Amino acid sequence: MSSGHSLFASDPIVPDEGELTPIHDREYRVRAFRLSESAMLIRGAVRDQKPPGLYIEHDPDPITVHHMIVDLEVSFPDLVISSAKVTFATFPHTTCPTIVEHYTKLEGLSIARGFSAKVRELFGGPRGCTHTTALLLAMGPVAVQCSLSMRTFEMPHTAEPSIRIGVKKTGGDDTWRMNTNTCHEWAEDGPAFAKAAAGEPWGIPVFMRERALKMGIEVGD
Repeated sequence: MSSGHSLFASDPIVPDEGELTPIHDREYRVRAFRLSESAMLIRGAVRDQKPPGLYIEHDPDPITVHHMIVDLEVSFPDLVISSAKVTFATFPHTTCPTIVEHYTKLEGLSIARGFSAKVRELFGGPRGCTHTTALLLAMGPVAVQCSLSMRTFEMPHTAEPSIRIGVKKTGGDDTWRMNTNTCHEWAEDGPAFAKAAAGEPWGIPVFMRERALKMGIEVGD
């Protein structure tokens, strides 16, 4: 699928620090993988680093203080977690990893609407690891966004460059309702909600429209 190019951009997404003095770096990374037509893997990691020499004098390398990894197997299209595994690669206290089995309570939960509230209820404060729980809150929306990707994956390929959006063209597809009131764009009294509720086409996303035009692909309204 990558045609020899990198799968994902790896350039920094934060502005150039210039003359600022760094004292901490936190990185979240979440990736989704298609396991089958009815399952996907959502893999996330969080890592905190301190710059060289901050904690240990004359240390030439950055030092990692937290590194947690979460694997969630999610069924499709119902978006229910079938398997949850948490790994602590780097941690500050010897007792930190004792909480990892607690996260098996994720199994059986829907990762769609209500997921963030349930995560806070089950793992907030002393009931979990602060960094792992924060990572989970970043992973939920990725699974929801992948509903479209999973459908698009099943679409037939074409001989020439063309736009592929895996949205059902007939009735019965109300997955868009998962977006309701998740942001200002999808407010239930807003234009996007009204358009989707009326069964009208969603239109081509801005990012896809811009890339298509760059590739010389005709884009309709």
